[in-house]
Amino acid sequence: MSITLSNERTPRASTAKWLAIVGVGEDGVDGLGAAARREIERAAFVFGGRRHLELAAALIRGEARPWPTPFEDGIAQVMALRGRPVCVLASGDPFHFGVGATLARHVGVMEMIVIPAASSFAAAAARLGWALQDCELLSLHAKPIETIRPLLHPERRIIALSSDGAAPALIADLLTRDGFGDSLFTVLEAVGGPREMICSFRAAEVGTRQFDTLNLLAIEVMASRDARILPLGAALPDSMFEHDGQITKHELRAITLSALAPRRGQLLWDIGAGSGSVAIEWALRHPSLHAIAVEADPARAERIGRNAAALGVPELRVVVGRAPEALTGLPEPDAIFVGGSATDAGVMDRAQAALPSGGRLVMNAVTLETEAMILSRQALIGGELIRIAIERAAPIGSMTGWRPAMPVIQWCWVKP
Repeated sequence: MSITLSNERTPRASTAKWLAIVGVGEDGVDGLGAAARREIERAAFVFGGRRHLELAAALIRGEARPWPTPFEDGIAQVMALRGRPVCVLASGDPFHFGVGATLARHVGVMEMIVIPAASSFAAAAARLGWALQDCELLSLHAKPIETIRPLLHPERRIIALSSDGAAPALIADLLTRDGFGDSLFTVLEAVGGPREMICSFRAAEVGTRQFDTLNLLAIEVMASRDARILPLGAALPDSMFEHDGQITKHELRAITLSALAPRRGQLLWDIGAGSGSVAIEWALRHPSLHAIAVEADPARAERIGRNAAALGVPELRVVVGRAPEALTGLPEPDAIFVGGSATDAGVMDRAQAALPSGGRLVMNAVTLETEAMILSRQALIGGELIRIAIERAAPIGSMTGWRPAMPVIQWCWVKP
């Protein structure tokens, strides 16, 4: 989508605006303003979930079309009617976890008029007296519930869209198992409509209760002394990962993440991922970041999946296979990390070729063979080399001394 800048003022309404996206609350037509009512009434085709169509039924004059499954088929049906008056009904604010942003990838802003209603997040905050800007907001609709884990910090407030009536109990159980059972857990059902109900429990008290399919969760996080809190530091403790010793230790991981320099919206390839620690830490830096962990050992690949779920990035993609063959067909990365025992020059060739201009390649060497390959490559194409030596205090008889870990050579290269 492109936007043309102009000094001329563009009228808010235009004959070119064939698509109206209208937000509808649970109060249906009673909560709609004149402009929203007008767009629904004049549309030849009105798309929406069955609930949306029922809420706006009194205003629909054209053909009502329930949104089909799969979701993409609805987009295709809307686009097939381009130029004709079409209205798409959405819940609350269509551009806040809604259909609006998806449609905007296909329809230019000059072709649509958007009339949002108050989002369900705003309605929930209003009911609870919470400052919305101080809350963590997320959608767990069609997403793994483990996505909530990075947000579980003491005395924080979370408002989450749930996927169905069973989800609140599952999420409360996750909180309880992770040491957050004392958290105040409020379920807001069908907010804004005649079926609205609000009930509060401690997370540990929710049990197996069922709720209205349309619900939000408002959580005031309370942590026990041994709660499983994911800190915001540069690297998580090694003990938070399941591993067989094949893990980038947390001090080195912090240095590696700094060298990889994550930027919002970017993709990392973690080649020879082991426990997946680097890919997981990358994804934890920001919700817009994505990573692909490539691991040849099937048992380790399964372990990466478990670690990703346990550490709040369950949508991490894991590819089982040996590089460079396993890299074929993967989306273009913005950064690549190669673990410390790689000796295949073909992996390095493939990694260099895959990166766009400005992409970062970071490789850690713990063996002489890998170090020799790094030194040779650095002599050819440049990049920054550092040597990292870490010592840890450990018992020596009845006293304490320093025990050095294996030194690591780190090479960081930015593609011209």
